[in-house]
Amino acid sequence: MSDTPDPKDAARTGKLLALGFDFGARRIGVAVGSDATGAARPLTSIQARDGRPQWSEIDKIAAQWKPSILIVGLPYNSDGSESEMTRRARRFGHRIGDRLKLPVEFADERLSSREAEARLRQQRQTGDRRRRVRKEDVDEMAAAIILQGWMDREQQQGKEVDDQPVR
Repeated sequence: MSDTPDPKDAARTGKLLALGFDFGARRIGVAVGSDATGAARPLTSIQARDGRPQWSEIDKIAAQWKPSILIVGLPYNSDGSESEMTRRARRFGHRIGDRLKLPVEFADERLSSREAEARLRQQRQTGDRRRRVRKEDVDEMAAAIILQGWMDREQQQGKEVDDQPVR
């Protein structure tokens, strides 16, 4: 049995299914995770023009996976301060939540892209990955890292995910 979440399983069991987003001006990485498996995985990347996503693609993904919550990474500066990209990612989170009528939580995504690059490079070196690493791959993996970190923190806190998500 795979740790890969399946949209039909989550709908059937009533378990939490979350979509995670790594917001960027050119691409938005998307990941999916389930509390049934405790795992998040890269899903896809969506092209964006100056931070404006192809909403129809996001709508398709949401219709397929039927998430109960959305997690959007916030790219803070290394000192914890906000940047213009932090504000843009937060604005994206509010828009996607309003559009899909779903709760949104934000997660610190500092260094997620570096970690994604390192993981993908290691997969390539060990032979687990045959093709070269594309920017889209990094965005997708970064979204999975952001979502997995959020899921791990929720599990450690013993918090029910349905307890008043932050919007």
